[in-house]
Amino acid sequence: MKKIIKYLIIEKVKHRLNKKKQPLQSNQFEKEIKNARVELTHILQDSFLILLGVLSASFGLKGFLLPNSFIDGGVTGISLITTELTQISLSILLVVINIPFLILAFSTISKQFAMRSIAAIILLAVSIHLIHFPTITDDKLLIAVFGGFFLGLGIGLSIRGGSVIDGTEVLAVFISRKTSLTIGDVIFLFNILIFGFAAYVFTIEVSLYAILTYLTASKTVDFVVSGIEEYVGVTIISDKYEDIRLTIIENMGRGCTLYSGKRGYAKRGETLKHTEIVYTLVTRLELAKLHTEIDKIDKDAFIVMHSIKDAKGGMIKKRRLK
Repeated sequence: MKKIIKYLIIEKVKHRLNKKKQPLQSNQFEKEIKNARVELTHILQDSFLILLGVLSASFGLKGFLLPNSFIDGGVTGISLITTELTQISLSILLVVINIPFLILAFSTISKQFAMRSIAAIILLAVSIHLIHFPTITDDKLLIAVFGGFFLGLGIGLSIRGGSVIDGTEVLAVFISRKTSLTIGDVIFLFNILIFGFAAYVFTIEVSLYAILTYLTASKTVDFVVSGIEEYVGVTIISDKYEDIRLTIIENMGRGCTLYSGKRGYAKRGETLKHTEIVYTLVTRLELAKLHTEIDKIDKDAFIVMHSIKDAKGGMIKKRRLK
């Protein structure tokens, strides 16, 4: 297995270097091999998270929500309502209703993010259609709480893997860049419309349970990814700060700030070592890519992350994610 992976990495690097049509330097091939290995490792990790997310969401839908005619918010909620009204398969509706949001993702987020999301949503549809999950309970409170929990866990794991299985977040990112609304505000308003429609078409009780399901799912997503609506401030301390600065600007399309500091780990009387500290602001959806780019340069870089509710000005909402 290792030989196959090594062969694939080498072939990928050769193809990449041939496309560049540049003279091959002595250490360039080794550097490209290292970068390709890091990329493959992160792709496998992200794919595993997405797969777990799809299975968790499928279990929440087929084990709790679908057998008991419960609904949720977002595109999943729209699909569940449409299924109840038309008897069209949920697997088909999840793909069809998400299509406009996935097209929007190509320009709003990035091509890589959109392709991952397409794959995740198709996997979710196939999983719901093919995998049989037993109905766990018919208690309405347990259905709302645990159905929302497993669905939210699936959404959160998918986001950690660099994709979404519900296109609402993509629409929210797009609208937030055009208006003063935050991503959280847009998602909240979108779901108010869905729950209002559910109350009109079904009953107020169904709508109230849907709200409970949504709240459980959203809190679970918050727990898994610390809030999709939050930006993340990232502080990076590394001897290769200049390479990291350039990759943030050139490969991530983001701005950053350098400030001078001194490493504090030294014994009494020893001179503290000067270092430049890199600070940048990214969204949760970009965090996995940032880690990949940093690992290519310095796997031992010290990285500190903290959540930021929102940001204004600069280039954070004006540049498309890469």
